[in-house]
Amino acid sequence: MYVLGLWDGHDSGAALIEDGKIVFAANEERYTKRKLEVKFPYNSISNALSFAGIKPTDVEAVAFPTTELTKTVSRIFPGQKEAYYRFRRRKMRKPRFERLMHYYKYSTTSIGILPLCDSISKSIISKQLKHIGFSKFKLYSIDHHMAHAATAAFTSGMERALVITLDGLGDGLSGSISILENGKLERKSVIPARDSIGIFYEQATNLIGMRELEDEGKVMAMADYSFPFPFEENRLKDFYTVEGTAIKAKYGPVRQYAMLDRILWSMPREQFAYMAQQLIEKIEAELAANAMEKFGIGSVAFAGGIMSNVKANMKIRNLDALKEWYVFPHMGDGGIALGAAMCADYSSRGTYSYEFNDAYLGNSYSDDYTEQALKREQGIAFEEDSGRFGHAAELIYNDEYVFWFNGRMEYGPRALGNRSIVANAGSDRVKDMLNTYVKQREWYQPFAPSMLAEDADKLLENVKGTDRFMTMAYAIQSDKKEVMKSVIHVDLTARPQMVGEENRDYMSLIRAVKDRTGFGVVLNTSFNIHGAPIVASPEDALLTMKKTKTKYMFLGRYFVENKEAGK
Repeated sequence: MYVLGLWDGHDSGAALIEDGKIVFAANEERYTKRKLEVKFPYNSISNALSFAGIKPTDVEAVAFPTTELTKTVSRIFPGQKEAYYRFRRRKMRKPRFERLMHYYKYSTTSIGILPLCDSISKSIISKQLKHIGFSKFKLYSIDHHMAHAATAAFTSGMERALVITLDGLGDGLSGSISILENGKLERKSVIPARDSIGIFYEQATNLIGMRELEDEGKVMAMADYSFPFPFEENRLKDFYTVEGTAIKAKYGPVRQYAMLDRILWSMPREQFAYMAQQLIEKIEAELAANAMEKFGIGSVAFAGGIMSNVKANMKIRNLDALKEWYVFPHMGDGGIALGAAMCADYSSRGTYSYEFNDAYLGNSYSDDYTEQALKREQGIAFEEDSGRFGHAAELIYNDEYVFWFNGRMEYGPRALGNRSIVANAGSDRVKDMLNTYVKQREWYQPFAPSMLAEDADKLLENVKGTDRFMTMAYAIQSDKKEVMKSVIHVDLTARPQMVGEENRDYMSLIRAVKDRTGFGVVLNTSFNIHGAPIVASPEDALLTMKKTKTKYMFLGRYFVENKEAGK
């Protein structure tokens, strides 16, 4: 039985499940080359079916999340969705009535599912699927936060778990608390959209001058460049409170936006970012602590866009009551296509647990395909490289960065060693070079480390479990600052990927680096130019190599050298 999940909103995509196994999952941005694509995921669906070697008529069930009013309207009028995409990403001239557009958006955040929304959304989705050859399929509409909860619960490997979701909003909610026990996922409480801590952080991001739903990580990074002060002096401290397992907003989203604007006017951006980050850390930690105490469960699985805030996640990890934790790696809305498919599979077959040792769920390319792509490219030299791990490690050791393209594409926002740029973790020079010439991004954003899982407790403080997916911040050990100076933030924390048997090739590369440096850690950043999606294909990789004038790349089993680098 094949179950297809799709999402046609922010960071649209598709996922395919076959008989209780995740076969494929990818997001539309990788194919359209538009970051956080919002269009219907025709390309993602096509690639999923092609990977599985099946036709649309082989799919028996299709599931999609979110039928709230605003999402349904955007399905009826897709031009409206496209206009907001261009507005949000600032791909248009600043509108004269920009502030009114924001007020309109925030005035509709609390509207959930109204009568006819579900049937209208189903009708539109059904027509789009039939247009590309689907027939005789059962169509499921899935609650937004149930899709988030399913991703966390069903891939966590936990038999009994507290499941917490937090995001901006979806289907009238901004969060939920559920319990997974005896194969059943049962919702216990919800947080209304009006009380969304995600909308708060989105508003802070926008007012600072960045793109909401995209640059929240920059706000988190910027916060550490403020002079610290106690929470009692935080001018935002009363905006949100936690009451048991509920989050309560003092103001509605429209009034809150105006008040935040007035407060920001009188202070530096860094100080405002610090206040927003300090508040979200406190609220998330209190909510998690209260939920663990109420339900008596110390194993917790998380999903939702807010859970991409690795510094807030670190606060939760350090709670005494937390015994076991897991954050779904594609925690934002880009992951709910898979969650929708899981919910449909759960409803029809009772499947509640999936093997999820890695997030390598996208496209892969054969050696023959890669070789033909290389032969078509001008200005490069390439050869098969049987010693590529040692060769790459030697270049890294000598302060060169390398493009590393190998195996199946990662699912989610993080490059995890298959579509990565890899460099020396102890080199300021290479960090500055990557920031300036390749990533072309703000200097205050830190890079992240990939490290051998077996070495994590030798480099980091308070290691609980293994984080294979870069979902948590850790304090580094004080005597490892020089070893990791290109991958740590100003507050001496890092967001690590702990690499083990799930990616043997990447593990072999890091071990080869360890043979030369004495430490199993490298700088790992996503294989893309800032603002563009992570590369999907060999052609994408070669184009990025040319654009950035990068000299060295390992493309599958081939070593590629750019003859035009440095010109």
